[in-house]
Amino acid sequence: MSTLIRLEEFLKKNGINYKSVTHSEAFTAQEIAAAMHVHGREVLKSVMIKADGRFVMAVLPASSRVDFKKLKDVLKDKDLRLASETEFKSLFPDCEPGAEPPFGNLYNVETVVDRSVTDDERIFFNAGNHYEAVEMDYRDFENLVKPKIADFATG
Repeated sequence: MSTLIRLEEFLKKNGINYKSVTHSEAFTAQEIAAAMHVHGREVLKSVMIKADGRFVMAVLPASSRVDFKKLKDVLKDKDLRLASETEFKSLFPDCEPGAEPPFGNLYNVETVVDRSVTDDERIFFNAGNHYEAVEMDYRDFENLVKPKIADFATG
């Protein structure tokens, strides 16, 4: 099953209004923002982190970067680093590498969202590949994912 189908089934089951969007092939969240003609802060990117041996999905605006010192304080882990695609790709078998949606809960991955995202009314994110995205209300996303909210983005 494709990620988009999996997401759509999950969103429909929960009565969530959303829109799936096909765009030109894009490999970074900033490229997705440009392809969709939206601001980079409205497009979410998922960054996989290895924290004391476990994986954590850090979700932040496309226009930001992870501040590892802040995230380390938030997660209270001693060893924190960017995970390689080779390390985490098996967690997301229905996704193209680098196109994981910010729904860590669908993959049994802890999810932490940067507080700046909570200001957005609408959000956009990868739907598991490099040419489809989903648009939905941020509040619906937060209610479904139930992420930890923290300050860890910079830029």
